[in-house]
Amino acid sequence: MILSEMQFRVRYAETDQMGVAYHGNYAQYIEMGRTEWLRNLGFSYKKLEEFGVMLPLINLNINYLKPAKYDDLLTLKTTLLKRPSARIEFGYELFNENQELLTTGQTTLVFVNMKTNKPIRIPEFLLKIIDQTIATSS
Repeated sequence: MILSEMQFRVRYAETDQMGVAYHGNYAQYIEMGRTEWLRNLGFSYKKLEEFGVMLPLINLNINYLKPAKYDDLLTLKTTLLKRPSARIEFGYELFNENQELLTTGQTTLVFVNMKTNKPIRIPEFLLKIIDQTIATSS
């Protein structure tokens, strides 16, 4: 549906003694991808929270295919998997400089009203931005 790409390097502090990116860091990489995906729409998590909406993660799935190593330049592709309702689902692909697929993943987040702490439907203003982006990219 809507694809966003970002690049970053594996930092030394993110690796183990073998120079391989520690598996726990991948959740942070994926979060960076979601944040940039939203920012590329002209919106931010911060702005969403200012409107009283938060997006807690309810599902995270990561498939480790090949290791990322210290100083590798990685490309993370984040894709909206389907039109959101009360939930929003993303898919992820992480590639190294040789365009080798290292990792895939998927997350599901739910829109929550910060005052009531209850799930809600996606805010209309955000859905409108998503729908417009989908329409112009088709």
